[in-house]
Amino acid sequence: MELFSAIEDASKIVQSEVSRAGLGADIYGAKGSENIQGEEQQKLDVYADECFIHAFRGSGQVAGLASEEQDNALQFDESLKGEYVVMIDPLDGSSNIDVNVAIGTIFAIYRRVSKSGETLIEADFLQAGRDQVAAGYVNYSVSTQMVLSTGNGTHIYTLDPESGTYQLISENVKIPADGKVYSINEVNLDDFDDNLKRYAQHCKDKRKEDGKRMYTGRYIGSLVADFHRNLLKGGIYVYPATVDSPNGKLRLLYECNPMSFLAENAGGKGSDGVQNILDIKPTELHQRCPFYVGSPVMMDEALPSI
Repeated sequence: MELFSAIEDASKIVQSEVSRAGLGADIYGAKGSENIQGEEQQKLDVYADECFIHAFRGSGQVAGLASEEQDNALQFDESLKGEYVVMIDPLDGSSNIDVNVAIGTIFAIYRRVSKSGETLIEADFLQAGRDQVAAGYVNYSVSTQMVLSTGNGTHIYTLDPESGTYQLISENVKIPADGKVYSINEVNLDDFDDNLKRYAQHCKDKRKEDGKRMYTGRYIGSLVADFHRNLLKGGIYVYPATVDSPNGKLRLLYECNPMSFLAENAGGKGSDGVQNILDIKPTELHQRCPFYVGSPVMMDEALPSI
């Protein structure tokens, strides 16, 4: 499928640029501009965004794209017969670029609502996560891996540097029912609601039969990296609503929906603290959302009423 080939090709270009960090490549630092959320764009944010836009535009299967780095959705006039639209965070965790921490690309693919060949409409982009036909992320780290689901399991592919191709290494990955890690930025503990404060304390207090702690705190600050570890090892990731950010900070369309889709297809759960993320009907392109995602036992402990 040309659409997935476009993701592969663009991710390999971004990976190559990331790997040149520290070798004189001018990819560190701020671009001198802000995205629509008022966040300072890093040079690699913009570079990755341009790479993926170019790749999807050339695929012939994508009629339009919405990016965390773009104010408005883009329509590809030359590909209006394309069946799909894409939502993308081209470079998640970009604040970690200059300290060499794992970063990633997150994407969600939807079948367009409008008719083939016609101008795209708002409803093409504002679809519930349940309507995703595929979602995934690319993790640029020790190795470059793509985690992908088309609604029938979650699978992991690793980029072979010799052949330049992604090789399937883990099929139908299942997140452990219970986990070892809670990923919460506890510096904001005083701003959490009472339920989350209770849960954070529960994670510290829960013990095994031998008296050792059941859980440990791990928070990288890169959603792809935190999610990937918890997917494999078991755990929960929480970026909640706070006093200063009552709607949370993560983006429903570019981050929460695709990660929840992957989690659910691996046996996990995703929630905004009130309902399943995938059942939320978006009302705006850059909508923010509180986010809980991870192993089902830990999710049930964190959100017992859901």
